[in-house]
Amino acid sequence: MKAWKFITNYGIVLAYVAKHPDALAEDIAVNLHVRERTIRRIISELVEDGYIERERIGRSNRYRVNFNAPLRRSIMRGAKIGDLLNTLIPLLEIQE
Repeated sequence: MKAWKFITNYGIVLAYVAKHPDALAEDIAVNLHVRERTIRRIISELVEDGYIERERIGRSNRYRVNFNAPLRRSIMRGAKIGDLLNTLIPLLEIQE
């Protein structure tokens, strides 16, 4: 049977960035046990879709989550990313 997860890497990266906006992609990768290249791709896609804002500071990036961005499922119309993150962020604390 194929293994699958309830929360995708996108959801976990979004929650991690919300909690640790100054984290580097390398740090995110290490802490989430995902390849750095994958983290960079996910962040770029989340930036492109308006879920994360990226600010260049020197040679590093700082990330800010747009908590007012809508969830993409039509059945959850009106729900915001912040609603989901309010549940996910405390779960990250269990693992840290």
